[in-house]
Amino acid sequence: MKPPEQIRAEFARQWLERAEADWRLCHRLIEDPEPYLEAVAFHCQQAAEKYLKACLTCQQVEFPKTHDIAHLLKLLGSCDHVLASTLEGAAALTPYAVEYRYPGDYPLLTPIDATNAIALTDLVRNELRTYLRDKLEI
Repeated sequence: MKPPEQIRAEFARQWLERAEADWRLCHRLIEDPEPYLEAVAFHCQQAAEKYLKACLTCQQVEFPKTHDIAHLLKLLGSCDHVLASTLEGAAALTPYAVEYRYPGDYPLLTPIDATNAIALTDLVRNELRTYLRDKLEI
């Protein structure tokens, strides 16, 4: 039987793998000659969410099934306030999980919106991969 630390690390790595897939996809989608900006923003949000969930899993912090980045950052703040504060701008990605995917009250996204979403996601990715490097041997 595997020790709990190994199981937790493997689960956190699975979150990271899924986050990386979303991160790669948002970068590929923005390069399309006619990028689907809502898809770019959606995958940015998904990547950031999954990077945060990888970190929380590694730190043994329970989290609900949520797309709310601000809530995940609040949970992260319970174990690393400085890191959570550094990433607080990523909360702006939350509406891209659901609200922007449907017609309604939100305006169409612009290329600048998509580029800003990618920049936020890149920040989350870089900070959390650095934070997790030694803990997960990535």
